[in-house]
Amino acid sequence: MKSVTVGWFEIPVHNMERAMKFYEEVFDCELSRNKMGDLDMAWFPWDENGKGAGGSLVKHVEYYEPSDQGSLIYFSSEDVSMELGRVEEAGGKVLTQKEEIAPDIGFMGIFQDTEGNKIAVHSRQ
Repeated sequence: MKSVTVGWFEIPVHNMERAMKFYEEVFDCELSRNKMGDLDMAWFPWDENGKGAGGSLVKHVEYYEPSDQGSLIYFSSEDVSMELGRVEEAGGKVLTQKEEIAPDIGFMGIFQDTEGNKIAVHSRQ
């Protein structure tokens, strides 16, 4: 059977500046903002050698609406506690503290961002 992997993800936002500030603080990274007509995007840094999927915050009045009811995106982490520890100070809300999924899978945590999206983090430890 053929393997299917995620190639790109987009997280809808209402306020790009607020969302960028939140994600940059939580993940201790710098997003790259790109405007293409009515589409406003802020790209997460990604490994161009194929490790993981690249993605973006995205704002467009007609096509994107933040939600806590849709797909759940998991960001990889060295230790979930690091990102979860920065969520509330950055303006979000921790929904699930670090918890073990299974010994061979690792740990996860879930938070709500400033735009209302539900996002998860995963780490082996």
